[in-house]
Amino acid sequence: MSIVVTGATGQLGRNVIAALLERGVPAAGIVATGRDTGKLADFAARGVRVRAMDYADAASVAAALEGASRVLLISGSEVGQRVEQHRTVIEAAKAAGVELLAYTSIANADTTGMKLAGEHQATETLLRESGVPFVLLRNGWYLENYTEQLPGTLAQGALAGSAGDGKVSGAARADYAHAAAAVLVAGDQAGKVYELGGDHAFSMADLAAEITAATGQEITYTDLPAEDYAGILVGVGVPAPFADILADSDLGIARGDLLVSSGDLARLIGRPTTSLSEALRTAAASN
Repeated sequence: MSIVVTGATGQLGRNVIAALLERGVPAAGIVATGRDTGKLADFAARGVRVRAMDYADAASVAAALEGASRVLLISGSEVGQRVEQHRTVIEAAKAAGVELLAYTSIANADTTGMKLAGEHQATETLLRESGVPFVLLRNGWYLENYTEQLPGTLAQGALAGSAGDGKVSGAARADYAHAAAAVLVAGDQAGKVYELGGDHAFSMADLAAEITAATGQEITYTDLPAEDYAGILVGVGVPAPFADILADSDLGIARGDLLVSSGDLARLIGRPTTSLSEALRTAAASN
């Protein structure tokens, strides 16, 4: 069996490769793909096959998927271009006759109204129409969305957003990676939909309290209208279109769009998901 991981140069992709190796998948049975294969030299040294692949280059995608049994399509990072990029991978997977294509979608993709979900919803439609056997990994928010912002949060002394009292079922990037690896090596996965999120949901006020506990610096959360929050983001250098998407995502949290109660993630990885407090303590210790 040959497992191809697209976008393997990204943080999620690298975690998936590591998780596959931990699960005992032979290195020669894994194909790591990305635009900059130099970033995969450490995996190549361990025997993982490395192939250059650019979602926007159909020829490179077809070559990367040659001989693939299973493919993990990690959603692209170029908002606005992802549907066509994903279509290229899906068509190549169909031509290669893959037995399973796993796609990293977004939590509650069939019901969410978040702007960020649009390209995921379109990709899910492409998969259903493609005839390719597929499984959906509907990933929730990464805890890293918050822990990687910890230095800035501490410098500002506060959190701001538009999430109200809504809760998000966040989990660590590594948790989602191990779930993907579990699905890629398991049998009878075609047609399954996994709603993936952390065991314990938290609000932004909870996040502020956990940061306070982890760092000893008191942090509070201020809820703002989405337009005001987007303006703050633009003020700190976030491009306006992306600031709008982030503010809209907070509104999604307020509606419950990122609340996941399936328990799928913990079942797939065979352990409790990483807690917010654990992730923040680790981040605080490294800063």
